[in-house]
Amino acid sequence: MGLNKSEHSPKRKSQSWRMLPVALGLLIGLHLPAVETKTIIFFGDSLTAGYGVDPDEAYPALIQKRIDAQGLPWRVVNAGLSGETTAGGLRRLDWILRQPVDIFLIELGGNDGLRGVDTATTEANLEAMIARIRQRDPTVKVIIAGMQMPTNMGSDYTKRFAAIYPSLARKTGAILLPFLLDGVGGVPNLNQADGIHPTPQGHAVVADTVWQLLQPLL
Repeated sequence: MGLNKSEHSPKRKSQSWRMLPVALGLLIGLHLPAVETKTIIFFGDSLTAGYGVDPDEAYPALIQKRIDAQGLPWRVVNAGLSGETTAGGLRRLDWILRQPVDIFLIELGGNDGLRGVDTATTEANLEAMIARIRQRDPTVKVIIAGMQMPTNMGSDYTKRFAAIYPSLARKTGAILLPFLLDGVGGVPNLNQADGIHPTPQGHAVVADTVWQLLQPLL
């Protein structure tokens, strides 16, 4: 039998060559590993929840915006709850840990201090949280955000409270953020009328503080 001339026509060859880059792209794509999105959980009280500001103005949301701007494969979960104490955080921790997590930032203790809770109790609760997180996944990077009490709580209590966080970092190896409200605490124009919760501008400063520690870990 004779050859079908249409099988070797210039038009068919041209179409075949145009399809080659597409086929190669598909083959290469099959061998590229998918980029896994990792998770940062901000676990705290009203400071993290963003009391008195829009959710998009709270510091965890501002951290997400920075992550997105750099095209990093991370998502932020805001697990802040207004009024939360370390005892309450310990009770709800297992529910939060039902999702995968790679970095876990604990911002708790402020409400304990304002209520005059014994500092040993606060420290024990925070240490139990760190242990439980690592029991669930030893690879999680745990950050403990330091807090300070106003001077009207008494100088002795204020000193003992501030010492909780560096003590925990030494004992557990958690990464210490020395003071979450650095540059914000006690600054009237960066706090709401209650003098405790940051304004949107205050949250921007908090985000700067957190980002300096967090960025190298991403």
